[in-house]
Amino acid sequence: MVSLQGGAAIAKSLFPSVGAAGTASLRVGFSALVLLAVWRPWRRSLTRRDAGWIALYGAALGVMNLLFYLALTRLPIGPAVAIEFTGPLVLAIAGSRRTADLAWIGLAVLGLGLLLPLGGVGGLDPLGIALALAAGAAWALYILFGQRAGRVDGGQAVAWGMLAAALVVAPAGLAEAGTALFAPATLLLGLAVALLSSALPYSLEMVALRRLDRTTFGVLMSVEPAIAALLAYVLIGEALTPVQWLAIGLVIAASAGITATRRPQPAALLTSPPEPATRR
Repeated sequence: MVSLQGGAAIAKSLFPSVGAAGTASLRVGFSALVLLAVWRPWRRSLTRRDAGWIALYGAALGVMNLLFYLALTRLPIGPAVAIEFTGPLVLAIAGSRRTADLAWIGLAVLGLGLLLPLGGVGGLDPLGIALALAAGAAWALYILFGQRAGRVDGGQAVAWGMLAAALVVAPAGLAEAGTALFAPATLLLGLAVALLSSALPYSLEMVALRRLDRTTFGVLMSVEPAIAALLAYVLIGEALTPVQWLAIGLVIAASAGITATRRPQPAALLTSPPEPATRR
């Protein structure tokens, strides 16, 4: 999580030179190159059905990254991550039939409500909130499509999916940044973002999931918004108000609660689809 959100902080520093779309293009583009080199997915053929699911999974991944970076142009990183978490949180709750989960829904709604621009207290940019919510919806679709795509060999699905994501995002990145996208310093920072936000955290998650049960993993992942906010403060000086910290805490509590108390259901894992290397 430190690697992933540190990458997000570095990505935000690229916005002035290549914009959010350009930064997203660099991230998924370099990530695709790394994953293709590691997994060499062309060694195995795909059925048309499997290729279709992988294409949908990759498209959702690309749109999720693009929308999240667009949200970061208007929101601090910590609240943006907290708002984006509502996507997989709603997906997990939708698979539940327990009335006790209404308490977790209430916590999440209260946390989101504290981040909304109501009365100017702790409120955030409305368009930024909408973009983060849209990124959360794309995250939920990415989990659903990833479960289908994950039936293929995991590395093959991830590599082709990331390539599909790059193809989805690249036109927007080129349109926004143009030739500035290929400046050596920009490419170097883009590679750093890809390694910190994709290659390293995905590898660490693979190791962690071999040593932790899925519930413990999900609860630990729930603190990601807080880690994002802390790193944003340390690395780029984004300070939050007490109300915003309270809102993040409520979202964390809701995410941890729904993960820890639900019955084991692999398809409803809150923060990770079946293949750990496919998280956003």
